[in-house]
Amino acid sequence: MTSTLPPQTDLPHYVHQGHFDPYALEKGSEGSLINQASQLRLMWLRFKQHRLALISGILLLIAYLMIVVVEFLAPYQVHTRNVDFIYAPPQAVHLFHEGEFVGPFVYGRKMTLDMVNLQRVYTDDRADVQKLRFFCHGETYRFWGMAEGNLHFVCPAENGQLYLLGTDRLGRDVLSRILYGARISLTIGLLGVATSFILGIVIGGIAGYWGGWFDLVVQRVIEVLQSIPSIPLWLALAAIMPADWSPLLIYLGITFILGLLDWTGLARAVRSKLLSLREEDYVLAAQLMGAGSARIIGRHLIPGFMSHLIASATLTIPGMILGETTLSFLGLGLRPPITSWGVLLTEARSVSIVALYPWLLFPVLPVIFVILAFNFLGDGLRDAADPYR
Repeated sequence: MTSTLPPQTDLPHYVHQGHFDPYALEKGSEGSLINQASQLRLMWLRFKQHRLALISGILLLIAYLMIVVVEFLAPYQVHTRNVDFIYAPPQAVHLFHEGEFVGPFVYGRKMTLDMVNLQRVYTDDRADVQKLRFFCHGETYRFWGMAEGNLHFVCPAENGQLYLLGTDRLGRDVLSRILYGARISLTIGLLGVATSFILGIVIGGIAGYWGGWFDLVVQRVIEVLQSIPSIPLWLALAAIMPADWSPLLIYLGITFILGLLDWTGLARAVRSKLLSLREEDYVLAAQLMGAGSARIIGRHLIPGFMSHLIASATLTIPGMILGETTLSFLGLGLRPPITSWGVLLTEARSVSIVALYPWLLFPVLPVIFVILAFNFLGDGLRDAADPYR
């Protein structure tokens, strides 16, 4: 029997002359060593994969940057009135007039009284083309109440009007008031969360790490506070604030109330985590090396569940914004002359007003968008900070 196998041949052998990189398979898309990257960089690389969270974070960053330069962005000041345009509907921005490109402009308005329905009727004057001005000099304002200026991003035409979101019952521009209200509504969430986190982490950390009688007292206090309905408790605490307080004191009081009532859930979560983590070997090693309780809690234990804290923060901030909006809408929170989104929504408490002037509900749109953005951002940060992902 003869063999049919092909004759053996030597296979060609190639030797790579380049530099050998033992970490080549562990490099990320940007060429950085994954196994040598810091925790923050690993979180950033994971967070970038969550597109919706990244977009939400960019939008929130833009929103918080906008509140710094509200005076420049708003066409009018927050209390500027035009009695000739009360309850004026939003104006549409056009680019072409009679087939000719003009640039961004609005048509002038004519107001007539409807004596049958007892309301003002506004119609566009097609012959009155009011071209918008950008980076222009308009109404004088005081930037953050200090420096005086009059530069605006967009201004109406000379002797013209620009009400992109309409006006309210006093003839004030709704868009400008929403921009000014964002400064209050967005910052009250940050200050409230700061108060809540300081109380929750400190009290919950001490209760979980030391235990004993302090833990027993804290748990009973938390149970009592959580057994009380939140909204009635908000209303009760907001109602006891003196009516003659200055707007700044009322703002700080509402912030303190929102933070004071929201720390219980975080404190209980911190306590439960520290009860389990304090038995780990690295905690014993830190104690043997002479580390104090504050350093062990802040440097070794708290970072162990940072993902939960990040998710709690991003979910607590929209809760603070909703709380301020609810209190102000009910007339027990911020009050004029302070302008917030909740204060603006008090204009739309009547069903008849909403039916006749639906643009007064526009302040609810930024509330919805900000809350959704914080929720998406929280999901992305929680996934990025999860060490077991």
